Amino acid sequence: MSVLASTAAQAIEFAAEAELNADDAKATAGASSAGFAYGLAAIGPGIGIGYLVGQAVQAMARQPESAGQVQTTMFLGIAFTEALALIGFVVFILLKFA
Repeated sequence: MSVLASTAAQAIEFAAEAELNADDAKATAGASSAGFAYGLAAIGPGIGIGYLVGQAVQAMARQPESAGQVQTTMFLGIAFTEALALIGFVVFILLKFA
């Protein structure tokens, strides 16, 4: 949480140096904090997809005859994991523009 606070503080400092009014400074701090938060939210699904694909490749290498079923399950897992990143993006958009 302190990283978000420091990012917001840096954005407010930048706004003060650029002689922006309070509303512009608030918008700048909000945009930078929301972007940083979405970046953090995208890390989890990225790690999850990497782990999922790695384990699926390992399973296909060990049992090539079940590769079709493993591949289907892998793609379903990727879709569900990627949905988490999309939910994070939707929340980012809602916080930014609503």
